[in-house]
Amino acid sequence: MNHLRYLSYVLRHRWFVFVECVGLGVVWRGLVHDLSKFRPDEWFAYVNFFYDPAPDGNCRPGCEAAFDLAWLRHQHRNPHHWQHWRLKEDDGGTKLLPMPVPYVKEMLADWRGMARTRGVGTIGPWYARNRDRIELGLETRRLLESLMTEEERSDGTL
Repeated sequence: MNHLRYLSYVLRHRWFVFVECVGLGVVWRGLVHDLSKFRPDEWFAYVNFFYDPAPDGNCRPGCEAAFDLAWLRHQHRNPHHWQHWRLKEDDGGTKLLPMPVPYVKEMLADWRGMARTRGVGTIGPWYARNRDRIELGLETRRLLESLMTEEERSDGTL
């Protein structure tokens, strides 16, 4: 049952992202969005983390570490995640690499799709709360924010 619930969630999310990708002119990105979530090394960790709590409601032993590894794999396999474009250098510094336009559009579609999947409407309030934690190069941020609608920017933080 947990696997069916997760499958329903993933398919619904992928549909909303696809619709948003079509609107942004990156149809292919919408078709291939999050396919890695169907790989066993992501699938089982996500199901166990989100849909199989222990009787006390907490994550079962080991599921948080497994989820963290699955999330890291997911970010590295899917270049629409901003974390994919952070280069941690040997000296401890971090370089923010520019994101190609199709991936910026897919990232925006992903955020919008997530909002629709969760039924929370626009991404504006979420983006305002998280903007400073989302590490993007200046040009990538400018592109992202230029693609966002007025409604998404209406909170005055941009």
